[in-house]
Amino acid sequence: MDTKRIVITGGPGTGKSSVINELINRGFTCFEEISRQVILDAKKDGIDQLFLTNPLLFSELLLRGREQQYNDTKNLNTSVVFLDRGVPDVLAYMDFIGESYPQYFMDVCKDSVYDCVFILKPWQDIYVTDNERYESFEEALQIHDHLQNTYLSFNYKLIDVPFDAVEKRVDYILNTLNM
Repeated sequence: MDTKRIVITGGPGTGKSSVINELINRGFTCFEEISRQVILDAKKDGIDQLFLTNPLLFSELLLRGREQQYNDTKNLNTSVVFLDRGVPDVLAYMDFIGESYPQYFMDVCKDSVYDCVFILKPWQDIYVTDNERYESFEEALQIHDHLQNTYLSFNYKLIDVPFDAVEKRVDYILNTLNM
C-alpha cells in the first residue's frame, strides 16, 4: 500500500497539535511533533534552551527525528498518515534565526517528499507561550513566512487552513483530501 504523507505545518501557536489530536481522535494515523521531546531531553541533560544555545545540534536532532518519522511511514499499512511538521520545517527555523546549515539538510528535504502540505497561520486569539514555546506572536508571524518560503522552494503547493474551531479545521483538511 502506498501511504500518502500529509504534513500539517505552521509557526508556533497555530493549532497544529490540536488538529493532529483531533485527527487521532477520528482514527487517523498521525506522527506528533518531536521538538518538545528534544527540548525535554536536553533539559534532562541540563541544557535549558538547546535551540538557543546550540541551534545546529538542536536542528540536527530534529532533522534526524523527522527523517525517521518519514521513513517510518513506509512501513505503515494505512492509506494516509498525518505528520505534525515535515523535514523542511527544520530549514525554515534555521533561516528564521539566520543560522547556516550543512548541505545534507537540503538533501534530506529533497529525499523526503510529502504528498500534501497544509499550513496554519499564526492565530493571535489562541497564541500562548510556555516553557517550550518562547517566541512572541510577531516572531510566530516571521516563522510562518519562513515556512512558506521554504516549502515553496521545494515546489510544494501549500494549502491554507482557515481559522475556525478545531473540528471544522479538520473537516476542511479531510474535505480537501476527498476523505
